[in-house]
Formats: sequence, C-alpha cells, structure tokens
Amino acid sequence: MRRLSILFVIFLSACASVAGLRLDERFGKPDPTRYDRPPAPTAASPDYWRDVRPVLDRRCVTCHACYDAPCQLNLASYEGITRGASATPVYWTAPRLIAERPSRLGLDAHSPSAWRALGFFPVLNERQNTPEANLATSSLHRLLAMKRTHPGQRGGLLNDPDLDTSLDRRAICTTAEGLDDYARKHPTRGMPFALPPLNEQEHQTLSRWIEAGAGYRPPPPLPAAVRAQIADWEAFFNGDSAKAQLSARYIFEHWYIGHLWFPEMPGQYFGLVRSSTPPGEPLRRIATRRPYDDPDVARVWYRIERLETTPVAKTHMPLRLDPARLARLQQWFIAPDYRVSKLPGYAPEVAANPFIAFRELPIDARYRLMLDEAHFTVSGFMKGPVCRGQVALNSINDHFWVVFLNPDGAGAPLTEAIIERASPVMRMPAEEESTAGVLAWLRYAVLEKKYAAARSEAVRQLGSQNGGPTLKDIWDGDGRNPNAALTIFRHFDSASVVRGLIGEQPQTAFVMGYPLLERMHYLLVAGFDVFGNVGHQLMTRMYMDFLRMEGEMNFLALLPQAERQNVLARWYRQRSDPHNRYLADANAYFPQETGIRYRSNDRLGELYQMLRRHTAGVREPAPSLEASGLQGRPLEALQRLASLRGTAASLLPEDSLLAIQHGPRRLAVVAMLRNSAHSNVSEMFSEEKRRLPQEDSLSVINGVVGAYPNALFAVDAEKLAIFVDQVMTLKTGEDVTALFDRFAVRRTDPRFWQISDRIHDHWQASNPVAYGVLDYSRLDNE
Repeated sequence: MRRLSILFVIFLSACASVAGLRLDERFGKPDPTRYDRPPAPTAASPDYWRDVRPVLDRRCVTCHACYDAPCQLNLASYEGITRGASATPVYWTAPRLIAERPSRLGLDAHSPSAWRALGFFPVLNERQNTPEANLATSSLHRLLAMKRTHPGQRGGLLNDPDLDTSLDRRAICTTAEGLDDYARKHPTRGMPFALPPLNEQEHQTLSRWIEAGAGYRPPPPLPAAVRAQIADWEAFFNGDSAKAQLSARYIFEHWYIGHLWFPEMPGQYFGLVRSSTPPGEPLRRIATRRPYDDPDVARVWYRIERLETTPVAKTHMPLRLDPARLARLQQWFIAPDYRVSKLPGYAPEVAANPFIAFRELPIDARYRLMLDEAHFTVSGFMKGPVCRGQVALNSINDHFWVVFLNPDGAGAPLTEAIIERASPVMRMPAEEESTAGVLAWLRYAVLEKKYAAARSEAVRQLGSQNGGPTLKDIWDGDGRNPNAALTIFRHFDSASVVRGLIGEQPQTAFVMGYPLLERMHYLLVAGFDVFGNVGHQLMTRMYMDFLRMEGEMNFLALLPQAERQNVLARWYRQRSDPHNRYLADANAYFPQETGIRYRSNDRLGELYQMLRRHTAGVREPAPSLEASGLQGRPLEALQRLASLRGTAASLLPEDSLLAIQHGPRRLAVVAMLRNSAHSNVSEMFSEEKRRLPQEDSLSVINGVVGAYPNALFAVDAEKLAIFVDQVMTLKTGEDVTALFDRFAVRRTDPRFWQISDRIHDHWQASNPVAYGVLDYSRLDNE
C-alpha cells in the first residue's frame, strides 16, 4: 500500500509537470517577481478599491482570511492575493512535534517572490502579461469560473458528497498546472466553496480585473489631521528616557494585535509595530516570532502603520486613539515620580515574564492600561494572534461574567504585596518558547501551587486590615467606563466578549485583578504561538486551567465562607482526582470572610444581582432587545425566546443570527447563542461526555455576536411568534430539520448572499467600529 501511495504521488507530480510544460509553451515560464511591484491599473480595468475589493470582501473573505483560510489563501488584502496559497496548513489535524516556520503576512516575507521561496504558489498569472494568459493561468479565476459552470443545487440540504463542509476537512490546494485534473475530479468544488456562485456582475468585475493584469493603486494619502495624530503618538512612543522606552515597550506588547483608529478617519485602521527605523524614515518592520523576542537592533522604534487589510470579525480588535487617551498614558506612565534603572533584556526568562521585565513600571499604570479598555484586553484572550482557539477555549464555560478589582480600592496594597511575595514563582510557560516538552507543564503546575500558597499568606497577613471584600472592591468603571463588566460567550472553538452583564444567571463568574489579567495576556496573546508544537499548545491549555480557577476563586471570595465550597462543587461536578485535590477547600485560597451582608438564602443569585446593579450605571444599551427597534408582539416573542432552557436550547446551533424584517426597509439582527452546560470544563478531552444538555440555555442579544455563525435565519416580524413557538417546542433532530426547512437561509439558498449582505450592511451601519466580515466556514448543514 505504501508503494502504491508513493507511485500515485509520483504520477500526480508527473501530470502537473506535463501540464506546466504545456503552460510554458503557451504563455512562457513563470516570473515569480511579476507582482513584487504591483502593476498599475489600466484605464479599462475595474478599480481595485472601488470595484474589486467590495466583491472580495463580501464573497471571498467570508472564508479566506486569517490562518484558518483554506490553503492559507488570505484574500483580505492585495498583499494576500499576490502572496498566493500554500498546501501547508497552519492548523494541523495531527500533533506537531516541532514548531512550524511562521507564515504571517507583512512579517515573514515582503514580496511575492519571497513567498515563492517559502513554498507559496500564485493564484494570479505570473507568466506573459496577456489577457488570455491572465485568465488561463489564474487559479483564482478558474475556480470562480468552475462555480459558474457547476453552480450547485438551489435549496435544501447540501447533498453533494464531494463538498465536505466539516471544520477539519482536508483542503485540496491546487496550482494552475493541476487545475485541469482538479476540475475533472471535483467539478463542483468551484468557488465560493459550498455556497452560491457570484452573480454575473460580480463575476465579470473580478474576471475583467484579473484579465487586465490585477492592477493596483495605493490608497490616497492620509488627511493632515491623521498625520498630525500619528506624529504625536509616535513622539510619545519614542521618547529617549529609560522611563519612556520601557513604557513604550510595555504598551506595544499589549496593543500590537489591535486595530487602532482615529476619530478623524473612521473606518481606516492602523497597527502599532516595531521598526528598525525612526519616525520620518520609511518603516521597516522587525519580524520576530513573539512581540517581546530579541529585535536584534541597537534600538527599537515604535511606529504606527496604515493597514490595508479588510477587518474580519474573527480578528478585529478596534482601539480608538485620541488626545484624551494619550493624556491618560502620560498621566499613568510618565508623570509619576519613579526611576527606571536599566532597560530589561530579551532573554526568554526575562522577556516572557512581565513581572520581571516591567517590574520598575508602576503596577497601577500597568493595570489601568489593561482596565481602561478591558473589552479590548479580554477580547485578546479570546481572539489573540489566532483564528481558532479551541486549545485554550475549551477550558472556559459557554457563558460567564467578568468584573474587575477596583484600582483605587483597598485591594491595591494587597495586589502589590501578592506580586512582591509571589514573584519568585510567577513564571510563564512562554519561557519554554515554541517547541516545548509535552510534560513541561508539570513544572508550572508546581509553581502555580506555590503562587496560590503565597497569595493566601498575603491575604492572611494584610486582608484582615480591610474588613473583608465588599462591592467597593469591584470597579464600577468610575461611573463612566462601560468596560467595567463583561460577558463572555464561548462558541466551541471561538468566543465573544460583550460589554455589560448579559443574562440572568451565568454559568460562572470571574473577578480579575492585575496579576490575573497580565498572566492571561502573556499566556494567550503575547506568549502564544499558533505555529508552536504540541507541547506548547498543551502547556497553554493546562496553565489556563489554573488561571480560570483563580478568577473563579476571586469571585467566590465575595460569598460567605460557608457558601463557597458548595458553589465550587457545582461548578466542578465529576471532576478528576487532581482537580479534587486542588479544589478541596475554597476558603484556603482566600482565608477571609466576605464583607458583604446578604439578605436572602440564595446568596449566589443575590450576589449576581448586586453586581448587575453595581455596574448598571455604565452599561451600554446596545445588547438589549429593546434596542432592536422591535415593539409589541415581536419584542415579546424574542423576550420569551430568551427564557429557553433544556432540550430545546440544546438542539440549536452554537451561534445563530436571526434577520427580522419589520417595515418596508427596516431590519433587526439578533444573535441566538446556545450556552452549552458541562459538568465541568477542567478536562481537556471527552467534552461530549461532560455535556449536560438539560441545563443548556439560550441567550438572545440585539446585534451580531460571534464571528462564525452556524446558522442564518430570516423571518418577517409578523411571523416571529411562529418561529419562536417552533424553537420552543424542539424535541428531536427531525424538529430541527423542520425549523431549518421553514426559516433557515441554508448554504444552498438562492437568497443566501442577499441575506448575508443585509446582515453585514445592518451591522456596519449600527456599529461601524465593531464591524467585521463574518466567516461562513462553520455553517451547519442541517
């Protein structure tokens, strides 16, 4: 069998070689440098920005963006198009024993020819620049044309056995030389894959652009007001004092994944990058695996770079830059009277540990930076430098609340004492870098246990001075900041963060202070490498277990000591022996009685309500169903849907979007999120065995929540009650199919792109800053 497989590979290679020779004869040999300098557009060609980019965004980027794009073909930017595709997946279905070489756009190669040297192949023509060659040797055009020839079924369940829509399907990454053979064997695998074809106008726009040579013109210069803002920010980031340089390094390591924007130019995003050149000179990005790795230059310069990539929901993390934020950073990092004696180095044991690298920066400044935009900070834990996060995300519940310790509260001295006492054991797994031993996490488990002991000792010695924790120790956003309270929704291998405390009774809750926020950031964001080996991935997952439990233990400290163990036991039913030992005594972690006075027997429920009232003054109205514009019976129907529990909820997809037509031109979009219950989330494997579907619930939220919808539904407002009735009475898989038959916009639905466009248009109009293109790779085929 092995010999046959080798012979088959040789046969395919020979076929591709023959096809390549034929293309050489017709159109000349490939020139990998053809797009190193983007060709200028012709007068007759569709304009890239005005005509081509909108089609790519709405029809192609919905699957082809970020690291989980099939064949690594990232169509969210011109750079991604000209880079092309690769048969090497970023997300391996089998464990990776050594770290992979990174393939990050804009970092790991800077021209199409450089990407060819790294194994990427073109999807545009790189042979003779003629209309015939541009179409015939462009796999992008050929795959679009295949879809026009074989558009697929119209309506009903997708039933083509050659269209595998499963998450871990094996992509067939085909070069131009192999397209004839590919088209014969897989005629229905044209693009968009397993979705309706482009309409005639969209197809002609892309075809004419490719035929004319895929020309590109740079975007127009930035407005003077934006250039002035960039100059102010770069001046701040590149001060000469040790205090300024250390502060800039810290801020960069927390903002480098952000999409920065200025109110003078909404919709245009920028990145904070490390450069070997100072402001005023052409920017030269420093490419390292992690943001704190050795830059190998005498001095790092922090620059603001214009981004040309389309925002996509699964990675979009907007952060507003304005004079007020700049003033706050000056106040926190520069104005205080402290001294930085020496800039830290870049050795992994230093750079990977923020408690060592930044120990001379005020803790208050560090905490306030992360707290000021806590939605951005915590979103990084869920999105981070990845697209699919199941490795760490299956260690969190599907629905939980997050609140934060008050930076001005009595707990501030305690935080400093904890860091002081525990710093010798506050080590970070990223010190192991990207090729870690599978059992390396055991060392960090021991260190984490020592940290918990040091923390408990600090509470014993200092906590009694405060009279026990109360709601005053919980940040209320200073009465103005809506980041004071967050709700997390997990959708299998992705998660969403929403401002405000959503839902009546979450599955669990965190209280987070600076040490926990910082360790999560350096575990899941700055220190995580999507190209790392299986040891790195497992260590991240294992360490996240400890951080999750720490956040929950912080929350339990607000409950009476007599209540804590019972709540903890319910959160961790059927737990393993190691977790039994760790969770045997909730009061050992925080050995102090709460300072909150309770008035009911349901202390946990009472605490949830107190937290809701405590943060109500800064809650944004947008997630509320009343903000949808629906009234009367339709609104009542949605409110009834939000009460769904048990079997009916468990039969729904993880994340559904419901488009509700009300009035001639008005649309409401509502997210329906299934909150899957588990006996515990402390185990890495066999998640289905720990499922408790009878405890599942449904959250119904105004607007788009989640990047990967599993289902789209469309209904007129006057029929919304019928839809809700049908959902509320789901009992079997047949009932789900009947619901989809009547209300779903399936992959095969001729209305699919129309409904998709309306959802995107609504989201962009109602929340333009948060807007990003959705990913349809997880659509269910019910």
